[in-house]
Amino acid sequence: MAAVNSSTDDTPPYQVPHSQEPIRLLFRDPHLLIVDKPTLLLSVPGRHPLNHDCLLNRLSHRYPGVSAVHRLDLDTSGVMVIPRHREALSRLARQFQERRIDKTYIARVAGHVAEDVGECDLPLIADWPNRPKQKVCFETGKQALTRWRVLSRDHNSSLLALTPVTGRSHQLRIHMREIGHPILGCDFYAPEAVLSAAPRLLLHATSLRFTHPLSGELLTARSPAPTAFYQL
Repeated sequence: MAAVNSSTDDTPPYQVPHSQEPIRLLFRDPHLLIVDKPTLLLSVPGRHPLNHDCLLNRLSHRYPGVSAVHRLDLDTSGVMVIPRHREALSRLARQFQERRIDKTYIARVAGHVAEDVGECDLPLIADWPNRPKQKVCFETGKQALTRWRVLSRDHNSSLLALTPVTGRSHQLRIHMREIGHPILGCDFYAPEAVLSAAPRLLLHATSLRFTHPLSGELLTARSPAPTAFYQL
């Protein structure tokens, strides 16, 4: 196993902030890139003409032919895999579709989570009048499953490791809210006091494990959570 150390994008109809943080390159070969996306950078271009600045477009200047096989929200930072040609894209997409890619996120949530481990299994669907928000719907929602584990408890918050079994838009944000512990800094689903408790959304894709689409080697990419997750 090789080790590399270090949910759907928001595409709002208005201009979003443009992160000036660099994109950290964690791994590169002729078939794919593994990068560490900063917060406040779209994964792919938004609909508004001023929102064309994004991770994919920035990378394409140096690595022509790159494409997106998965996305992180605008506010979410962390590890992403970027295919460099069609065959890599197709093979990686199949791994995502078959849920053969292991993803782990770090999140700081409001309050002390009582249990050390648990899961949330609530179906989600787009909240069309309030897009890009999503909502729980037992009639028409798609299955969404998140497993969580408490890493630490500090003051009035908890640090969690989150494993999304499915990959629905805003899944982690909504599931944490639904168990009574919204993610700090979440502007969509947290009350004002929880939103203002952190300088950014405290959600970070910390590890990604998958099979290399051409060589078959098992790759594990890691990026530690930024210091904002520990300095409130």
